Amino acid sequence: MTEIIDLSQEIYDGMPTYHVLPPVNISVYASHEQWDDITDSDVVSPSVNQMSMSEHTGTHVDALNHMARPYRDQSIEKMPLSMFYTEGICLDLSDKGFQELIEIGDLEQALSQASLEIQSGDTVLIYTDHYRRTFDTPNWPNGPGISIDAARWLGEQKISAFGVETMSPGVPDHGNKEVHHICGELGFTHYENMINLYQLIGRGRFRFIALPLKIRGGTGSPVRAVAVFED
Repeated sequence: MTEIIDLSQEIYDGMPTYHVLPPVNISVYASHEQWDDITDSDVVSPSVNQMSMSEHTGTHVDALNHMARPYRDQSIEKMPLSMFYTEGICLDLSDKGFQELIEIGDLEQALSQASLEIQSGDTVLIYTDHYRRTFDTPNWPNGPGISIDAARWLGEQKISAFGVETMSPGVPDHGNKEVHHICGELGFTHYENMINLYQLIGRGRFRFIALPLKIRGGTGSPVRAVAVFED
């Protein structure tokens, strides 16, 4: 039997976004009442919504061209789909506190405790429980993050990507920009704003799927990320 676990946030009007990114605005563009010339209804039944948001909204993946200027030609629609359809593992780093760095030793310890190994092409998800603890609170922007050394170490394992629950892969002003640069340099990427990672802890390997939209020149894309377990 197949079990599919949803790892993606809802996208909704006014949702929290990274402070330098545009807000999410969703409004009714057309209604069934308009289409059917109904003028005496107190109910608005949307037939088409209009959305305004960045490519980096909600649970999303960064394209390599987002990482730094040297990678500007590697936009989302040019990245191989195999990067978004991989084997996955999830590591328990839920002991990390606000703005605390996740170092190489932390990842190695989490791998040992879970009896897991990183394989080439994997997606490595980092569970910190920051989403359940702080989403839509003042501490939501203050999550832990991957250190510069840990990002390089992950890239050296030849992973496809890693994923975090927070709004940035590293800790802002403590190496987050450099983490992005390392991803571009080593040719792997990352997912942000993931949820339900607690449901993956202790369950071993799984199929990870998070296909991006085919945005021409896109610097990233929202994804519907899932973990698939097969009996």
